[in-house]
Amino acid sequence: MITLALSKGRILDETLPLLSAAGIEVDSKVLSSRKLILPTGDPGLQLIIVRASDVPTYVQYGAADIGVAGKDVLIEHGGEGLYQPMDLGIGRCRMCVAVRTGFDYAARVRSGARLRVATKYVEVAREHFAAKGVHVDCIKLYGSMELAPLVGLADAIVDLVSTGSTLKANDLVEVEEILQISSRLVINQASLKTRRAELSPLLASLQRVVADRAAAAAVR
Repeated sequence: MITLALSKGRILDETLPLLSAAGIEVDSKVLSSRKLILPTGDPGLQLIIVRASDVPTYVQYGAADIGVAGKDVLIEHGGEGLYQPMDLGIGRCRMCVAVRTGFDYAARVRSGARLRVATKYVEVAREHFAAKGVHVDCIKLYGSMELAPLVGLADAIVDLVSTGSTLKANDLVEVEEILQISSRLVINQASLKTRRAELSPLLASLQRVVADRAAAAAVR
């Protein structure tokens, strides 16, 4: 039995159509249950539902053979023990620096001022600002990032942005893009060696689906 680790929300919602196009269906009644181990239409594949930040860990330690994780999560995790064969092209967004409207970010950076940055992505933020020669104190938060500049906890935030509507609603503006984010398939390296025959058909099907989608998007 191959085990695929997914997280609820956008990644699950966007992975299911890929699986369906690859010939693997998941019953909607199963999806709406509270179960964390879910069967699929393929008797050789089951899903486990975990937190997004835990997907790489489940795959790294072999509790799951494969998983789908955002590039942001993989960067923070470090990708140790994982093979990343393909970008699935789902969960697209960007990681950005945002500040309160009226905060002169460019002037503060030019002057060499030390900034307080609130983020869940501490490693990414540190590397980004270090490369720019900007001194920062990173404050790790797990949610409601937009609140930090509004109450004086931080000068800026580093967070994922899709449409920008949440920033706008909280009087924040995007001042810098750090990197583009999408979700990738990750595979346990031991599983790839010992279960290649079982994994290969699924990987080939997903590669075909992703390539077909990319080709269709290029035509539009």
